[in-house]
Amino acid sequence: MTTETAPALGAEEQHSLAQKDAQIATPPAPPDSTSLVPKPEQKPAERPQYGAAQITVLEGLEAVRKRPGMYIGDTSVRGLHHLVWELVDNSIDEALGGYCTKIKVIVHPDNSVTVFDNGRGIPVDMHLQLGIPAVQVALTKLHAGGKFEKGAYKVSGGLHGVGLSVVNALSMELQVQVKRDGHTYYQKYERGNPVSELQTTGTSPETGTIVHFRPDSAIFAIIEFHYDILAKRLRELAFLNKGLEIELVDERGEAKGELFKYDGGIKEFVEYVDQNKRPLHEVISFSREKDDVTVDVALRYNAGYQEMVFSFVNNINTIEGGTHLSGFKTAVTRVLNQFAQEQSNGKGLKLSGDDVKEGLTAVISVKVPEPLFEGQTKTKLGNSEVFGIVSSLVFEDLRTHLEKHPQSMKIIVGKCAETAAAREAARKAKELTRRKSALEGAGLPGKLADCSNKDPKQCELFLVEGDSAGGSGKMGRNREFQAILPLRGKILNVEKARLHKIMENREIIAMISAIGCGAGEEFKMEKLRYERIIIMTDSDVDGSHITTLLLTFFYRYMLPLIEKGHVFLALPPLYRVQRGKEIQYAYNDAAKEKLVQEWGGSQGVGIQRYKGLGEMNPAQLWETTMDPTVRKLKQIMIEDAIAADRMFTILMGDEVEPRREFIELHAKEVVHLDV
Repeated sequence: MTTETAPALGAEEQHSLAQKDAQIATPPAPPDSTSLVPKPEQKPAERPQYGAAQITVLEGLEAVRKRPGMYIGDTSVRGLHHLVWELVDNSIDEALGGYCTKIKVIVHPDNSVTVFDNGRGIPVDMHLQLGIPAVQVALTKLHAGGKFEKGAYKVSGGLHGVGLSVVNALSMELQVQVKRDGHTYYQKYERGNPVSELQTTGTSPETGTIVHFRPDSAIFAIIEFHYDILAKRLRELAFLNKGLEIELVDERGEAKGELFKYDGGIKEFVEYVDQNKRPLHEVISFSREKDDVTVDVALRYNAGYQEMVFSFVNNINTIEGGTHLSGFKTAVTRVLNQFAQEQSNGKGLKLSGDDVKEGLTAVISVKVPEPLFEGQTKTKLGNSEVFGIVSSLVFEDLRTHLEKHPQSMKIIVGKCAETAAAREAARKAKELTRRKSALEGAGLPGKLADCSNKDPKQCELFLVEGDSAGGSGKMGRNREFQAILPLRGKILNVEKARLHKIMENREIIAMISAIGCGAGEEFKMEKLRYERIIIMTDSDVDGSHITTLLLTFFYRYMLPLIEKGHVFLALPPLYRVQRGKEIQYAYNDAAKEKLVQEWGGSQGVGIQRYKGLGEMNPAQLWETTMDPTVRKLKQIMIEDAIAADRMFTILMGDEVEPRREFIELHAKEVVHLDV
């Protein structure tokens, strides 16, 4: 199977819930089994020689260019931005040590990037062992840096000593300027190799480091940086480092930028995440240190049903959690359970971890001298001792705070008790769904028109609005690899409902059963029955509403489907343009106008605007929207989880005022309005 990706998005399309155009080719047919049997006259191929001559030794940064994924995760969007994170992390380490107060990131029109900080500046004196300047060592030698000696940095996010050298290795060009000891120094590199000596270029009373690099297009499939991705990470770092000033400047197109500085630290972080939700109490925050481990925590409960908990180690976002997050959750559950028991004289309902997380927004940031991460990309903390430290400190401080604020304690415990009371109903609903789903081998929903191919990698599921479009889809599809599930009406708004209510919705049950992965805590990616889940709705207000409802459900209860790139939007055409017997389709107004002009004007040209999929016959639906050789899909991606959460809260949550403000702000952007 091949995948062709459309050109990168413009700045105006880079949203927190981003969409990436992609043309998906038809899955290849299975090979003819007879071709796998060697013919009698064929001689077996000679075995390739394998000896000392076949052992390749990669010197220096050659290994990075040969296997970049080992150092930055991949060579797509994630790996590209990882280059910036490596440089910014070095500047943050200077800030942690108390030497840096300002960081600036500039994206230039050619998609090169400059990272500036006013820290101490990379050392420039000669390295005794290697006989070259220390800055050149840091730029050309793997596992070289000041992170290995405790005297240079008490805590650090970059512990492997490969960050700066990896950025250098994967850049077509890199220039470094150092301000240190009253002088300025400069050196230039190309693909990891110095093309000039370290030069003294002037004098300066300031200190700091400026690194300018241009990613190597021979390494990266995409070399366009996303503003939202950069802004999200830099905003996080500003929250996590109270008072640190971080500026982002984008010089591409219509220049824009933001200045991030938060004197309230992670307390402001929680307020930022929670700003469109109804809070139940003031933010609870505390900071403690034990055994050289610093623990910063801020949390608050809101009236919603979703959990938003972010964990960090030495400013690194540990998206997979780890011992610090486990310690936090254990402590919160213990504290609230104790209060719940005290409130009911020991006869209350025992709270579980699931009961205390509903409506919780929290940030846990720990500073660990010797963190044990899983891999260079640092997504999970493994230090066992951190669990006990975080658990004990959070338990003590949270209990003390709630004892001093009994009203907050009663509100929180009351919300958790309501959740616990609904837990049994949710369990029964999930059990019913499980019996009806494919997880246990049960029958698929009756209205599902499944495909004949049983290989999930080759298959795709269309979620279609209404029976009419569903009927056209069933008749027009390729039955080999395309399945159709028609949805009747609008599914439940999951943003305003608890799980047991969600599991009573027939359309949601049908989707869960068809997709096969389960939902929520019971989601299992390995059970996925289709490689692509394609939402296909009308291009009108109702279609947009249904799409938003479906995306809200996927984001809240099947998030890995989005994170792993399995969710798409179909793009049906808006216009059918005909001149004589010639027919073409236009997907937007600009394409329609261009086509009309190419055909010499509107005279003799018939234009039909589609208001819904039901207006197309099966053949038209196939050739415009379902045929993998010509169709276009939008792939749903998450560039900023916090911004995505805020958007779903605004559009689908209980609070009316944020939604009204959003509509007023974006009303002028509406092109077609069906009334």
